[in-house]
Amino acid sequence: MDKRFLMVTPETGGPVLKALSAPARLAILTLLHERGAMNVNDIADELDLPQSSASTHINQLEDCGLIETESQKARKGSQKICRAVHDEIVVSFAGSSKPQDDVIKVAMPVGLYSGYEVAAPCGLCSDTGIIGFLDSPDTFLLPDRMKSGLIWFTKGYLEYQFPNNARIAGKAVRELDVQMELSSEVPGTSDNWPSDITIAINGTVIGAWTAPGDYGDRRGKYTPDWWKLEGSQYGHLKTFRVTPEGTFLDGTRLSNVGLDDLHLDEHRSIRVRIMVPDTADHPGGVNIFGRGFGNYDEDIVLSLRT
Repeated sequence: MDKRFLMVTPETGGPVLKALSAPARLAILTLLHERGAMNVNDIADELDLPQSSASTHINQLEDCGLIETESQKARKGSQKICRAVHDEIVVSFAGSSKPQDDVIKVAMPVGLYSGYEVAAPCGLCSDTGIIGFLDSPDTFLLPDRMKSGLIWFTKGYLEYQFPNNARIAGKAVRELDVQMELSSEVPGTSDNWPSDITIAINGTVIGAWTAPGDYGDRRGKYTPDWWKLEGSQYGHLKTFRVTPEGTFLDGTRLSNVGLDDLHLDEHRSIRVRIMVPDTADHPGGVNIFGRGFGNYDEDIVLSLRT
């Protein structure tokens, strides 16, 4: 079986490095590698941790993509099954001392999309309230959409048009990163609701990530108090990186699509499409979290390394 590697750098690996800084979380990862998939109660018993502490550590490991979880039926209710995602985690310092002026970043508010086609249930909200009407795709045309901090839809896409600042500056792109906070979308919430979220750049699909669920077990770190716990609270911060060798998701190879396939030199803009197509194996919708919502308080960030 091929080993699953995760490579992070000091610049991009903050959430992973923070998760690895706690001995209890390292112990959980070690246990999952030794024993395989386990439920939360068994992990707590084995490591002599309070169940509440074990759950908190597991949530942090899941948030940064180091473990995957799923809900399974138990004799009483359901149980959360945990699995380690990576066999090895490597911290790379190569290039860490390079000046930051070789990275061109643009942060795009989630409401500043340039095109859309969505199916209900769908909606938008700002940090102060709902925008327009719930479950009405026409609401996505409102000028107030630019204030959005959270957008959700069941099927379809949103497309964002970023300026190709590397082309304007006459610089060759060595890597392209797109970072955003995502979860699946279900009426209400469910931590076991998989959804295949596909990303395309300049019309080329670079790959898909299967979001495990739509989370409402606790309030998102930046989610406003007026947004009820029955609604989507936070997602996973995902980084899609396209290099000459292929596309990587949080450091793990996602596809063989490379920079040459995006034809960046031919376009004055870079179009990033977030979609849940009708053909998805798990068409479970998507939540896109921006500033004022979720756990990271970030826009969609496009980075070009030149």
